Amino acid sequence: MALEDILNTPVPLTSITLETVVLAVIAAVIGLIVVRVLRSAFKMALSRATKLSGLVVDFLLSFFSILLYVILVLVVMATLGFDVSSVVLGLSAVIGLILGFGLQDTITNLAAGVWVAVFHPIEKGEFAEINGISGTVTGVGIMTTEMLKVDNTYITIPNSQVWGNPVINYSRMDTRRADVTVGVAYDTDLNKAIRVATDLMKSHEKVLPSPEPVTVVTELADSSVNLSLRAWTKTDDLWGVKWDLTREIVGAFRDAGIEIPFPQVDVHLDS
Repeated sequence: MALEDILNTPVPLTSITLETVVLAVIAAVIGLIVVRVLRSAFKMALSRATKLSGLVVDFLLSFFSILLYVILVLVVMATLGFDVSSVVLGLSAVIGLILGFGLQDTITNLAAGVWVAVFHPIEKGEFAEINGISGTVTGVGIMTTEMLKVDNTYITIPNSQVWGNPVINYSRMDTRRADVTVGVAYDTDLNKAIRVATDLMKSHEKVLPSPEPVTVVTELADSSVNLSLRAWTKTDDLWGVKWDLTREIVGAFRDAGIEIPFPQVDVHLDS
């Protein structure tokens, strides 16, 4: 059998010939290459020609990629001999029907994703708290925002919950205040305790001199007078400074003869 006859042989149960299938495969392969090239070019153009944030670039890139892949599928179907116009009309009807049965949430997430990408209350790589969930932002997609918690747990949050709830961004500012609370006994010389705590903060190499670190009395608790050590530091150094001060204040008070009391209750018995 000649090659031409083989290519003109129809696929079983269809009217599509092998030649058409080969052409469709070639179109798919070339299309995938074109999609990747256009995607890279689009990403490069966005990065160079605009001042958009990385989050916005990723969002637009995802939307553009989906559009290209849909076009590629339609091209392959047209190569196979399908009536693409009827397919488009069919898809439109199906999408309209689905929307009528409750895809309002999907549209809401899509719109919220656009607003998040445009106004960027969060950026990729920032540590934030969204709707009670804390983690590092890894990306904002068309429908969801992706985060990685400190225990390496991967979290996906619908964009509507990001845009519709308060977002606490812990990384946006260059500096933050580290607060450490410690209790001292009621008979303590508070001026001395405040001086020891303040000197401890000033001696830490990662505590910033301005704003100046301060120690304040915050509460007269049941078993102690509570002091708050407040030291400003660079955002990246926050947790290290907080842990150091929490550990070192114990030794500093012990050396100064300042008591950190245990919780205690006085019980009076009537005779």
